[in-house]
Amino acid sequence: MKILAFAASNSKNSINHQLAKYTANLHQDATVEILYIDDYELPIFSTSREEQLGQPALAKQFFNKIGNADALIISFAEHNGSYAAAYKNLFDWVSRIDHKVFQDKPTILLSTSPGPGGASSVLASATQSAPFFAADVKASISVPSFFDNFNVEDGLITNSEISTELKQAVQRLVG
Repeated sequence: MKILAFAASNSKNSINHQLAKYTANLHQDATVEILYIDDYELPIFSTSREEQLGQPALAKQFFNKIGNADALIISFAEHNGSYAAAYKNLFDWVSRIDHKVFQDKPTILLSTSPGPGGASSVLASATQSAPFFAADVKASISVPSFFDNFNVEDGLITNSEISTELKQAVQRLVG
């Protein structure tokens, strides 16, 4: 199994990146590829730019990365209760290649934040909309108070309940 994991954030120090990487590596028999959406930076989407640029190579590359994976793990950063602009822009470009952005892949949706809300607002939006873009959502998990529940030095979840929930979610990717 090949798992593609990424944070829906372009922050170099993204805690959502750490969560996505940790969760993807819970699958013992998987090959894991971690993407940085910052490597897929594109001009702000508009139909005028689409007419001018067509389908940018970076958007096609990102779409193909999804297509070549067997499963997806995406961890959403929350900016003012919604998606990070960098992710939303990339998603908008990719959705013009094919509305089925997630290509029917089994998917785990995650979110985290330093605070007790765990970026649950953006996760709720993603969980509700992802099936319309061909995501087979197997789990949707918000991790509150990231620094209270994750040991950054060791790269491990320290909360046993959250750890169990993430492990069970990863098992659903193959079932």
